[in-house]
Amino acid sequence: MYIGISKECYFLIELLHRHTNINREHILLCLKKNRLNSTFSELEDNFGISLSYASKLFLRNLPIISSFLKPFIVNLDKNLIKRNLPIAFRHNYHNVSCIIDCLEIDIQKPSKALHQALTWSEYKKGNTVKYLISCTPNGLVNYVSQGFGGRASDVTIVENCNFLDGLQQGTCILADRGFKHLEQILHEKGIKLLRPPSVNAGAKLSKTEVRQTKIIASLRIHIERVIRRVREFHMLKQHSVINTNICRVLDHVIIIACALINLQDSLIK
Repeated sequence: MYIGISKECYFLIELLHRHTNINREHILLCLKKNRLNSTFSELEDNFGISLSYASKLFLRNLPIISSFLKPFIVNLDKNLIKRNLPIAFRHNYHNVSCIIDCLEIDIQKPSKALHQALTWSEYKKGNTVKYLISCTPNGLVNYVSQGFGGRASDVTIVENCNFLDGLQQGTCILADRGFKHLEQILHEKGIKLLRPPSVNAGAKLSKTEVRQTKIIASLRIHIERVIRRVREFHMLKQHSVINTNICRVLDHVIIIACALINLQDSLIK
């Protein structure tokens, strides 16, 4: 509830302290800010330090904590994923190795006009930072990209982050219709894209296509559930507008959230 770590994994605080030499209280401060988005005034009262020092500790230590936790976001071998496939995937979708989607985090309006334009999201009607997130069929986060301006399309993000470099030939990716222009790029790399059938203006889907759309939607629900868990970290919540000063560590905030999600109970029982 307070720092995103369960009782069973609380030993991580001691490990973090040992490997990074960051004071235990300072680790807790960073994780609490990450989880609850407490104001620095609250942290000042909670930890008995000045407001400016609380801010300084958070911005300085978060990248170190993020680099320690990043190995928990593991890019698994496709054969290992296949051996642990949920039942719903085993019949027709046994080649699926990952499910991808993008999520947007609202930020304060930047002061520079160029940054305003680059972060403007038509979908959210505000300034956002956008991330590509990928999970295995059983709900383990196996990739999160660096942040892109809200203006970037889903396909642009996939092309410009290193997500495709970590995929093996013969991999099958499950995505929504927004990624349809990715098909050609993936085909060249020997990777298959599985997505709902496209709908042309004025045309109706056939019964088979409707059935396929429903099945894919029911399988894609796992990435939606992962994103819902990410949003439980209040800094990444819908409409929690991130302060401009904190935007520079936002990549670290989402890495920590995804790493800690992987230590939680499995999404699929």
